[in-house]
Amino acid sequence: MEWFWFTSSDYWLSRLVFQRALAGVYLVAFLGAALQFRALIGERGMLPVPAYLRRVPPRVAPSVFHLHYSDRFFALCAWAGAALALALAAGAGDAVPLAVSMLMWAVLWALYLSIVNVGQTWYGFGWESLLLETGFLAIFLGNEDTAPPVLILFLLRWLLFRVEFGAGLIKLRGDACWRDLTCLYYHHETQPMPGPLSWFFHHLPRPLHRVEAGANHVTQLVVPVLLFTPQPVASAAAALIVLTQLWLVLSGNFAWLNWITIVLALSAVDGSLVADAPAMPSPPLWYGIMVIAVTALVVFLSRRPARNLLSRRQAMNRSFDPLHLVNTYGAFGSVGRVRHEIVIEGTDEPTVHPGTVWREYEFKGKPGGLRRLPRQFAPYHLRLDWMMWFAALSPAYAHGWFAPFVERLLEGDRDTLRLLRHNPFPDAPPVRIRARLYRYRFTTWRELRETGAWWHRTHVREFLPPTRLS
Repeated sequence: MEWFWFTSSDYWLSRLVFQRALAGVYLVAFLGAALQFRALIGERGMLPVPAYLRRVPPRVAPSVFHLHYSDRFFALCAWAGAALALALAAGAGDAVPLAVSMLMWAVLWALYLSIVNVGQTWYGFGWESLLLETGFLAIFLGNEDTAPPVLILFLLRWLLFRVEFGAGLIKLRGDACWRDLTCLYYHHETQPMPGPLSWFFHHLPRPLHRVEAGANHVTQLVVPVLLFTPQPVASAAAALIVLTQLWLVLSGNFAWLNWITIVLALSAVDGSLVADAPAMPSPPLWYGIMVIAVTALVVFLSRRPARNLLSRRQAMNRSFDPLHLVNTYGAFGSVGRVRHEIVIEGTDEPTVHPGTVWREYEFKGKPGGLRRLPRQFAPYHLRLDWMMWFAALSPAYAHGWFAPFVERLLEGDRDTLRLLRHNPFPDAPPVRIRARLYRYRFTTWRELRETGAWWHRTHVREFLPPTRLS
């Protein structure tokens, strides 16, 4: 049966790059899960999975861990996902029959869905749903046994459109600084996790910051519409999105959000502009039926995200189904003018007095030491560091996990300490822990030359009084 209308060999190279890159993002996500889960959601973690599973039924949070949970089993799933992602990144999906390739991508998606649905606060970020939605569509993109299906390529563009257009609308409807083009006066300094170049971006001339904000509006509100125009215009629009995302990669640490957006944009590039497509067989009938059925399902489920885009009360980063099949996205509808950081300190002295010596814990990514230049961690996601930024915005974000975190520091829990850069109590845990809130700002060029410090901080208030194990 001829499906000439159903597939397009012009996108064979785009599919190849898209699948390899998506598998790379999966690999980073699974590695992060394997290396961080014990302290965060393990049996002795801050928000243990077993306790969560007792409260939440499978229909609300579908996960293989409803069948069985142990730290060893979670580690097995995470490392198995990493191994499978590595195999797909190396091209294993093209070395097997079409059905087997689809099964490999489906297993990858199901494993990560199982992790996200028990991850609770630690997995409440928009890029988790974005990876799952992209990964679900990748199951039906095929391999070398067939030309790329046009319907799935269209759904990938629809997803990219919602990511970019949703982020643009949430800004335009949100903070007034996006409308007067002044948000970038503050954003590079107050973003969740600055990168090694963020200090320099912050000190760009203010007219350039206004250009940044204006270019952001064009890229997120105008360019995404061009994804649905004929080639090569759609490829040019995708290239502009890629360039914008690379700018964001340079200016901060946003886990794999920017990278998976780049991956999605690459799927819209016409590969025939680069190389001629090889001859590819027509897809089998069963495959065509599956693609049509999935397309109909996604179009049906898109009604709520589409309605959300048009709503004056637009929500950002929300899933409308427990499988995260079609979601809504957006970021930085409001931009902070001031950066607050929680600094955690401990002491080994039995009593607290005015002369008590407090020693500071250092985190891997979040600002702490004033002379320490921020590091580049993205696309790796430091989940504890991100939540510490949210907790500094409001104590409500610290509910449920912050007290167990402090308790584990007082116990000297090794899994928790592995999430930190520096433990000031290597021989024995502290007697007391306290947390203080500071206002952080980037130093000026003059302050940097005179002190060598990238940050300046001022004490604001106590966040947690000196606390000990009872």
